[in-house]
Amino acid sequence: MPRLFTGIEIPAKVASGLAALRGGLPGARWIEPENYHMTLRFIGDVDEVVAHEIGELLGRVRRSGFELLFDRLDQFGGNRPRAVFAAAGASPALAELQAEHERLLRRIGLPPESRKFSPHVTLARLRDSTTRAVAEYLATRGLFRSTAFRVERFVLFSSRASTGGGPYVVEADYPLE
Repeated sequence: MPRLFTGIEIPAKVASGLAALRGGLPGARWIEPENYHMTLRFIGDVDEVVAHEIGELLGRVRRSGFELLFDRLDQFGGNRPRAVFAAAGASPALAELQAEHERLLRRIGLPPESRKFSPHVTLARLRDSTTRAVAEYLATRGLFRSTAFRVERFVLFSSRASTGGGPYVVEADYPLE
């Protein structure tokens, strides 16, 4: 079975705005816009039985849709930058949805997520990008803000084990009320 994770798809109009931020950063490997997504919960490699159980559990989620937007750019890695991302604005509904995924997946025996949830879309993975170059890139794009969009479903994605950036496949989708 491929690697699984739950997430939110990024609408084409918002992805287009994010894609306009590509370029101008030496050492960046830019994510293709069709692979933009927001991970809610990484699951990992599981067998078919567990994958089926996960699919059924996720079908029990009953949440309302909500508005979301990206309100800033940032980087992961501190003094050794490894990724540039667009961060989502604060959203209690998003945090509650992610927390429910965490609870459900732990209930079937998956280990807890080790990282704190940081809602974002990765724009580029960095190789040999200097701290200064990343700081300059972020400074020139510091006023970034996406258009708001309505989140009306979440999905179960699969991916091949690779260095990241896709391709991702929607295995199942779950509408929000």
